[in-house]
Amino acid sequence: MATTTTHPSRTIVLVGHGMVGQRFLEALAEHGVTDSDRVVVFCEEPRPAYDRMHLTSYFSGTSPDELSVTPDDFMAGHGIELHVGDPAVAVDREARTVTSAAGRTVGYDVLVLATGSYPFVPPVPGKDARGCFVYRTVDDLLAIEAYAQGAAAGVVVGGGLLGLEAAGALQGLGLRTHIVEFAPRLMPVQVDEGGGAALRRTIGDMGLDVHTGVAGKEIRTDAAGAVTAMELSDGSAVDADLVVFSAGVRPRDQLAREAGLAVGERGGVTVDERCRTSDPAVFAIGECAQAADGRVYGLVAPGYEMAETAAATIAAEPAAAEADAETDTNTGAEAAADRTFTGADTSTKLKLLGVGVASFGDALGAADGCLDVVYSDSRAGLYKKLVVDRDGTLLGGVLVGDTDAYGMLRPLTGSVPPVPPEQLVLPPGAGAPAALGPSALPDDAVVCNCHNVTKAAIRGAVADHDCTTVREVGKCTRAGSGCGSCEKVLAALVNDELEARGVAVDKGLCGCFAHTRTELYEIVRVKRISSYVRLLDEHGREEARSGDGCEVCKPAVASILASLAPVIGADGYVLDGEQGALQDTNDHFLANLQRNGSYSVVPRVPGGEITPEKLIVLGEVAREFGLYTKITGGQRIDLFGARVDQLPAIWARLVDAGFESGHAYGKALRTVKSCVGSTWCRYGVQDSVRMAIDLELRYRGLRSPHKLKAAVSGCSRECAEAQSKDFGVIATANGWNLYVCGNGGATPRHADLLAQDLSDEELIRLIDRFLMFYIRTADRLERTSVWLERLEGGLDHLRDVVVADSLGIGAELEELMAAHVAHYRDEWAATLADPERLARFVSFVNAPGVPDPSVQFVPERDQVKPDLTLLSGPAIPVRGALEGASA
Repeated sequence: MATTTTHPSRTIVLVGHGMVGQRFLEALAEHGVTDSDRVVVFCEEPRPAYDRMHLTSYFSGTSPDELSVTPDDFMAGHGIELHVGDPAVAVDREARTVTSAAGRTVGYDVLVLATGSYPFVPPVPGKDARGCFVYRTVDDLLAIEAYAQGAAAGVVVGGGLLGLEAAGALQGLGLRTHIVEFAPRLMPVQVDEGGGAALRRTIGDMGLDVHTGVAGKEIRTDAAGAVTAMELSDGSAVDADLVVFSAGVRPRDQLAREAGLAVGERGGVTVDERCRTSDPAVFAIGECAQAADGRVYGLVAPGYEMAETAAATIAAEPAAAEADAETDTNTGAEAAADRTFTGADTSTKLKLLGVGVASFGDALGAADGCLDVVYSDSRAGLYKKLVVDRDGTLLGGVLVGDTDAYGMLRPLTGSVPPVPPEQLVLPPGAGAPAALGPSALPDDAVVCNCHNVTKAAIRGAVADHDCTTVREVGKCTRAGSGCGSCEKVLAALVNDELEARGVAVDKGLCGCFAHTRTELYEIVRVKRISSYVRLLDEHGREEARSGDGCEVCKPAVASILASLAPVIGADGYVLDGEQGALQDTNDHFLANLQRNGSYSVVPRVPGGEITPEKLIVLGEVAREFGLYTKITGGQRIDLFGARVDQLPAIWARLVDAGFESGHAYGKALRTVKSCVGSTWCRYGVQDSVRMAIDLELRYRGLRSPHKLKAAVSGCSRECAEAQSKDFGVIATANGWNLYVCGNGGATPRHADLLAQDLSDEELIRLIDRFLMFYIRTADRLERTSVWLERLEGGLDHLRDVVVADSLGIGAELEELMAAHVAHYRDEWAATLADPERLARFVSFVNAPGVPDPSVQFVPERDQVKPDLTLLSGPAIPVRGALEGASA
């Protein structure tokens, strides 16, 4: 706790209770001010401060209460008077009073303005029509959600951070969504032209319509004054029932203006380096303030710094009366001299519409003579740019699609990285070395930008305050308690520091198990444990035993039990009893949950080979149930838009036609893609279709730590793209070459050659060993590409184990695979054969077996989309499932 100057009791009034206001109150409490002074807070919204950074998570099921950043006992515990739903409406600086909308008048010694900002709505004719909204508060989201129930299409005006979040929300609500951005690219403040192009391609692939370089010209309405369309400045128009304005924000400084405080030319209450306004008794912090460097900061991290600066200054100052009586004593400025705010880092890392986007430092390359180092892969939606000077100093960068390196790159900004910059942007396997570890960061590197926590402070928390976990370090330093973008680097730093001091690092799977996933796999295999509850009771942490587990370990253990079902005597069917309670959302209904609450149906098409009769069945099913059809990159046909209660009827038709589950919902083998091979292609040297079918039928249903994708190419022309798969096979004149641990996802990696010129039998034996060794030793949700990079000894060790059988476990791995093949059965066929299993497939838990006639379905792209009130089923405790509770 900071040392404070003793002073008579004061009244401190805070106007505004957002994230920055709450951080100010916490800082006051840390300085001990709330123990002696009266603190009064006026809050306009009907709820205390909540997390605006994750506002859109409301549409994913997060409740407003869960968004709160105000601990339940914080206000009462510190004697703070909070008035929610009662904004301040007047400030009398001469009388030093604040009056609220409810008529409360409170005198103050210190006034702090944290009124934030308001959404800018362009002066578009029709902007006040029914169906026009802004995207700023929880109440805004509730209003949008309610209005969207009767809408089919929407427009978001603004393609910045919040605009893209709003677009994702509208699409999630089932609306065809347009984004209108006046600038020539999306996120023009954060990313450059190349990053904007990559972002636009990826967002376009998601089905959103992006219009850049145009503005809204007019909003058309019907006779009732409701939105029907938006006319754009290029003369085109888009049909829409709803318009969301997210075109930026403006400082909310009206209260300050009316009180006669100085404001900036473009808005914002002007403050000095201690966040004091033109009136010494008044401070301003956050988005309503123009900082000493002349900027208005619209990010939470600078707001936190301003809050902490104002709190430190207030804590160090004597009361005004005392200062007047003792003009020759410390005025407080000297005591607060170590805490000032003169500017802030505006780096950001976000996930917008599922796309990682980050920018840091001089992201747009504004410095004279700076140079760019760029890696771009438009197929994968990747764009990485570093800005450096001629001496190699890292000045900034832009990351789109893969932001994993942000936690390391941002702290290195302003220094010369220990490796050439091109190695920092190349993906693993494309010429780049292993990623830099946290040890490469200098001690003065800021790891947590939200709270300005350095690497040295984190190390000090471990060394000087005996912190042994990330959570403890967070409590000590506040690191990781803001946006969360530093969590990965923070965890690595804490573990490295502990290991350097000889302290055992807890590498357990989660709070329920001190064992890793690999260790749990061996425990289950050796002790033949077929129950999650038994595993938890016998091998869980003591405090977790007799509990229900957590969302980390339940699906991980479910995968282990399914992988080992044939050898541990388990049934293996994922929806029976306890197993059903362990599954992820998709596995609950053997189908993929989509954005609009409907599900996809994905039958297996081994090797991409399909008969005309089966094609006809797929077409008939899609037409009968109104499903959207899509031929995927994995050479199968996905059917989208099914209700839960329709799934059994759809699958009954498909199973009768000879189809089986494609396991698109599970962490299992997805597809084995193939070219046409030697049967048809004049370049083919082997029958790639036959091999792909054999492999897909052999490994279908194989549960693993992460999804598995494979491919077989009939010649070196590589038409099946086998070298971007978890395992890939390429034909040669002498047999087959086997490539492993590739990845064509968010972080592309070329597969490595494991063995060459293999016979059919040799190929299958090595793939058997490879897959079972991966399942046995990988971490939860770890792709084969990441597993190989983590594996000690890398490819050489993997080749020793799989090909040379250096550990002597080859036969055991083959037996495990043989047991899987022998015991495989189609999950959907097994479901249809059991009335009790079918009973779970209802759209509404309170109306089993009967679709609710009040639910309306509206077409989109000529398909049927269900209302969002469809439920994905209740969460069932594991022990309840064992006792016979319905899954």
